Amino acid sequence: MSIETYLQVSELHQDYAAAVDAQDWERWINIFTDDCVYRVQSRENFDRGMPMAALSLDSKGMLKDRIYGITETIFHDPYMQRHVVSAARILRQDREVIEAEASYAVFRTKYDGIAEVFNVGRYIDRLIQTEDGLRIQSRICVFDNDMILNSLIYPI
Repeated sequence: MSIETYLQVSELHQDYAAAVDAQDWERWINIFTDDCVYRVQSRENFDRGMPMAALSLDSKGMLKDRIYGITETIFHDPYMQRHVVSAARILRQDREVIEAEASYAVFRTKYDGIAEVFNVGRYIDRLIQTEDGLRIQSRICVFDNDMILNSLIYPI
């Protein structure tokens, strides 16, 4: 692994967190490949190989549908998120694919409340080098807690 690859993966993780925190949904969607997989799954289900997930999207089109739902149809008490993402671990790399993992913590702040820990876990990523730079082909957000507070509106 080269330092350049490590820095590209780190930059991608930070760009992802910044896009979600800013609710810049177009930027968030464009971090993924067209044939992407995005899943938010409990550690227990992931470790047991169980398919049940809190959120499972299987293409960029499904990401767009989710964002449409968030911005146009879902009624919820608005809140802000702030992501803290650890340094990445590059697990495997070949000419086309990088497999990486990073820990994350997501804090949620409601407009009339204090910040609370919303979700903690790890990203398990399959990244692809494209003409536009590194993109996420698969992101599995494996959360450590058994339950998600209230409901999952915004991406993790």
